[in-house]
Parts: sequence; C-alpha cells; structure tokens
Amino acid sequence: MCDKAAMASQAPSFDEITRLVEAAHTIAICAHTSPDGDALGSELALLELVESVWPDKHVSALLADDDVVPRIYAFLPGAERLVRACDYHGDPDLFVCVDLSQPDRLNDARVVLERSARVAVLDHHPANVPFWDAGVVRPAAAATGVIVAEYALHLGAGLTPTMAQNLLCALVTDTGRFQYQNANGEAFRVASALVDAGASPSDVSLHVYQSDRLSYLHLSATVMGRITTFEHGRIAYSYATTADLEANAVPVAECDGLVDIVRRVDGCEVALFLKEVPGGKVRGNLRAKSDRDISVVAREMGGGGHPAAAGFTVEGDIDHALAVVLPKLRALYACDEGTVPSSHSERR
Repeated sequence: MCDKAAMASQAPSFDEITRLVEAAHTIAICAHTSPDGDALGSELALLELVESVWPDKHVSALLADDDVVPRIYAFLPGAERLVRACDYHGDPDLFVCVDLSQPDRLNDARVVLERSARVAVLDHHPANVPFWDAGVVRPAAAATGVIVAEYALHLGAGLTPTMAQNLLCALVTDTGRFQYQNANGEAFRVASALVDAGASPSDVSLHVYQSDRLSYLHLSATVMGRITTFEHGRIAYSYATTADLEANAVPVAECDGLVDIVRRVDGCEVALFLKEVPGGKVRGNLRAKSDRDISVVAREMGGGGHPAAAGFTVEGDIDHALAVVLPKLRALYACDEGTVPSSHSERR
C-alpha cells in the first residue's frame, strides 16, 4: 500500500519517534482544535497502535477543546476514550501532535504540550518552525491517516479492523470522498489496504455524509441561499452567523461541511465559508478547485493549510472578516489578463 520513496524518506524520522515512545512511560496524543475526520481518525488509530505495540505505556487521547466529539465522528472506534485537555492534569513524558504542526492550533492542549518532556509530530500540513523532538511532516500525503498507516507498517504492526476504520475515515474526509486534488495514487492504495484490513466505506459514508439532522439541512438551505459570486463567478462565498446557528440548534462543530456547499457552484475556482464562533471570532474555510494557492491567503489571515484547503480565524464579525479576506482573494486574480475588478465586497 505504501509509496516506497515516501517510506524510505520517512524511515529515519519514524525511528526517532519510536525511540521517544520507547523511552516514555506516559504519553498524551492530541489533534488540532475543531477536529475533523482526519484529526480524530488518525489520533484514535495512533492510540490503538501505540497500545498494541507497547502495552506497558499509559496513553491518553485528548481533545484540544472544552467540547464533545463532533456528532458525526462519535461512531469512530475508541471515541469514548477522548478526554478534554482541560480535564487532563498529567505531565506526560511524550506529547504527540497529530494532524497539526503549529502549537497555536492546540487550544487548551497547548499547556499540556508545554508540560511535556518530549514532543513528536505526525502531520501533512506545511510546517513553519519545527518545535518537536522528532516528527514526520509530509504535505504530499493526502491525509495524516496515510502517515499513521505507514507508521504502523514501519513498525511491522498489523492493522486491526478498528484502526483501519479510523484511518479510512481520516482519508475519506480529507480527500472529500476522493474528490479533492490530493486524492493521489498513494491515497487509493492506502484506502484499498484499509478496506482489506476490515474498514467499512459504507459505515463512514453513513455516519459522516448521510446522517444530517433536519436542523442542519435547514441551516444548509440558509447558507445556500446566501451564496454570492464575484470575479466573473470564479470566487464564491457564504456565511452563517451565531443567530443562524442558534436558530437551527446547530453547534459550531457540525459546520465544517458547509464549505462544500459553496464549492459546488459551477465555474467557482475558490470557495469561502465563514461562521461566527464563540469569543467574538469568525472562522473561515477556504477551498480551491483550481491550481491557485489559497493557503497564501489563509496565512495572511493568521491561519494556514494546504494549497487547495486552508482555514483561518479572525477577531470580529462576518462583515469585518469579509472586508479583510475578500480583497485578498480578489488579489489572486489581479494579474489575470482581462480581469475586471468587482466592486462587490459586502455581504447581502
């Protein structure tokens, strides 16, 4: 299932991570704030992997936020073991970051990282300044789940059906059901191996994509009705306010899929979805359907991500966020021959 070149390049770093695990007695594993399917699936698979290879270790799986597991991911094997970082008071020998390589995305778990003796990272997001003692950060991997699966292979550990199920959810969600540009050959080979190991694609599809609550569908209709395009239809955006979420009784954690509604617009190359979150902030999700690198915009907004999938969080309300981010998105087209700048920059 593996990419031989990737496995060869990762092997020394995998060995370094293994040495950290072997030297540790207590281990905390944590994914990023507002965890998605890749974050949770990879974290839970790594939890089981470490415990199966090193049964003498005391391993805890943390949630970065003071929140519950998002409803659509509660079916993942081992999800009931996730502990909110604010309720974890240990000083672990090793802290493992999963699906993130920027400590500021750890939210409540950052203080746990700072109390830890050593840090390891498994991630597929572009990294800035390394803060870890050992890690594998490979942006070419379609999902962090791919890297965790390859770490299991590196260790010579078999993939159990529950590990495979978690990793398949990681891979399916981060490739948008294999519709995004990152759905490469390695992703399909790993997916095939995971299904052979006992993962069920239909279970992932049922829980993640076919179990929307009626209130969520009503919110989706509101978001759909607000979609606005500019730059000749190449950029599309929509949004949800706190009032929208409250009126439909939809928690922020269930809103990540709304950006894909905006992404469906025919002719759209860049999709933006904004939602108000607690604390007077707005979280933005960006998706690209072309080769334009929207992670540049996300980084300018204090966030990050991949060229085709990125995000950011800013202080303020929807109007403020739009006023800041829309000119940056328009700037992506500033050098295009024949582009007629649009004057539309406010929500309606």
